Amino acid sequence: MAGLVVLACGCQADGPSGGGGATAGGSPRVTGESPSAGTASPRARPPAVKVPAGVRASYVVFDRKLGRVVLRRETRRTYRSASVVKILLALDYMREHRVSAADRDLLGSMLRSSDDKAATEFWRRGGQAEVIRRMVPRAGLTETAPPPRDKPGFWGYTALSAEDVLRTYRYLLEKAPKPHRDFVVAQLRKSTPCGTDGFDQTFGIPSALERPWAVKQGWSGFGTLPAAPCRGGSVQSVAVPDLGLGRPVLHTTGIVGDKIVVVLTLQPAGSSFRAASARVTALTRQVYRASAG
Repeated sequence: MAGLVVLACGCQADGPSGGGGATAGGSPRVTGESPSAGTASPRARPPAVKVPAGVRASYVVFDRKLGRVVLRRETRRTYRSASVVKILLALDYMREHRVSAADRDLLGSMLRSSDDKAATEFWRRGGQAEVIRRMVPRAGLTETAPPPRDKPGFWGYTALSAEDVLRTYRYLLEKAPKPHRDFVVAQLRKSTPCGTDGFDQTFGIPSALERPWAVKQGWSGFGTLPAAPCRGGSVQSVAVPDLGLGRPVLHTTGIVGDKIVVVLTLQPAGSSFRAASARVTALTRQVYRASAG
């Protein structure tokens, strides 16, 4: 696919009116290590990626031309999804239902502007956790799990990993029915600078990397209203997953040219949205540069 497609998840509240996200162990690779970098290579090693102090981060970059991962770090660690799960919600709903014009409008708002009320409606219509149970085998997901049983309406507490977000993108681009793929990607290309809850959606890939892109961001744990309201911006057996409750999450994911880029983070407790956004944007810029080495 030409250009940059970024799927990021934006959602603030963690219950029926919003989304959430979190963390758990995986198979870590040394920060900034690229599988393609070896001692026999005549090229210089890619720059090391420095994760900000106090931040728990997982990232992966998949080169679609080469057909392989070129950079990864702790890709099987789990996080609470926040609005990243909205991609699965949209794909499941279109697969399971006849989509009306009104449905398309609501799906579009959910994908473009991270509308939490729309996500809550599709979560309800889909049978809540049943949405995840259907999409896990369809997309070949391994760490993705429904919210805790005592929080069935909290779609943002769905657990996922960077590896599974990569699988979700590959499913979207390679296996989802073409009409569904075209609709989802088209909405993400029209991502609005501000989410419906007033949070700025331009952190991470939109600010760190050049257009063209299509984005769907994710945030949780920064309060119900942003300290500085967004004004449009200038950027054109069953293991219990670790959800990182009590700390904010901020995720940016997507397709950049021929690469799929996923950056998931659990931020220090008490982080402001502005500070966390700056950290994620700087980290994303490092990850993308390192993947080109």
